[in-house]
Amino acid sequence: MEKKLALKIFEGFSIHRWNDLIRPFDMVEMDKAAEKMVLAYIIGKYEENKGKKIDWKWIIYASLFDLLRKIALCDIKAPIQQMLKRDYPNEYMRLNEWVLNQYKSLITDEDLFSQFTIYIGQNAGSIPIPEELKLSVDVYNAALKYSSIRELEMISVVNEKQRLSKIESELKSEIQPYLYLTGLQMLIMQQKPYEFLLKIEQLRFQIRWNQTPRVPQTSVLGHCFYVATMTLLLGRESNLGMCENRVVNNYFSALFHDLPESVTRDIISPVKQATDELPSIVKKIEDEIVNRELVPLMEDFFVDEIIYYTSDEFSNRIQIDGKTQVVTWEELNQKYNSEEFKPIDGKLVRLCDHFSALMEADISIKHGITSSHLQHGRDDILKNYLRDEEINGIHLAEFFKKIFL
Repeated sequence: MEKKLALKIFEGFSIHRWNDLIRPFDMVEMDKAAEKMVLAYIIGKYEENKGKKIDWKWIIYASLFDLLRKIALCDIKAPIQQMLKRDYPNEYMRLNEWVLNQYKSLITDEDLFSQFTIYIGQNAGSIPIPEELKLSVDVYNAALKYSSIRELEMISVVNEKQRLSKIESELKSEIQPYLYLTGLQMLIMQQKPYEFLLKIEQLRFQIRWNQTPRVPQTSVLGHCFYVATMTLLLGRESNLGMCENRVVNNYFSALFHDLPESVTRDIISPVKQATDELPSIVKKIEDEIVNRELVPLMEDFFVDEIIYYTSDEFSNRIQIDGKTQVVTWEELNQKYNSEEFKPIDGKLVRLCDHFSALMEADISIKHGITSSHLQHGRDDILKNYLRDEEINGIHLAEFFKKIFL
């Protein structure tokens, strides 16, 4: 992982959305990307339940590439980009080439940059989308459009109708082609998945490190997306031979790793560790509340998967006959690196969770906004990782020194 790329992706926390309208809370690009991927998961699972094939890896990489593109273009509004694409195709192509050039020196993984280039071409219309990808593209675009609709609904309570009527009309028109998707229909009709989404959205309102001033502020939901993105990228560095199911499971287990906080709120680490027994007690309480308040909102065809993602979330694990087993990284690579075992690199997710927390503290400190909480948090995480040890093939001391020292 190159430091410049990690920092560039972190800029997603500083790009404000709807900043020409009244906003009841901070709305940033990283949070939008996170909600979009939660929606893609929900909508995609309904299609899978009908026996359709979803290319989850394509959707995952699309979310990364879209965020990179958004960071490069920053505040160019979507309608402007659509007009450029429609009325000035040559200039639109040059704009996309310019975006790619911004990342040539940041993305040293040649295969990843090649995938980025293909995605940009597909998005611009210069590279055709394969027929077998079209349902996955529709699922992703439906999630993209509906996440914007949800944001519009959130800000509608504090904006006059006249400010929003044109935007609302455009979004309704843009989502029309995807209304055949069952999950999207149920979300729009405010059925069961909508109630589940409302719970997850509470993570968007919860601010991390909320006992101290910090720049930029980060929500729990945005943090989860950053952890998922780092898990994807570090997974490429530690083992390009991961089976597709393992890549997908790693990503979504990272995206959902703080899901219990939607009903328990964040209990900060120093409090959790106040006594020897408290961590296990807190985990037990979290599981009880999740089973009571979240599980009833999930569909039968994905509830077991999400519980698998969020239970014992930081262990390397597999499933055999529906039972979870903790395994070593070597066993994941040598014996269980295939779809049937549903492998997850939980230790990698934990590493990326700490990496994200360290970025959140370190960047604020370097901006000159600091406190004892931030300084101690940064120092404690670094102390744990600046040792001669490996996690899932990653040399911890070498990795953290390269990024933070």
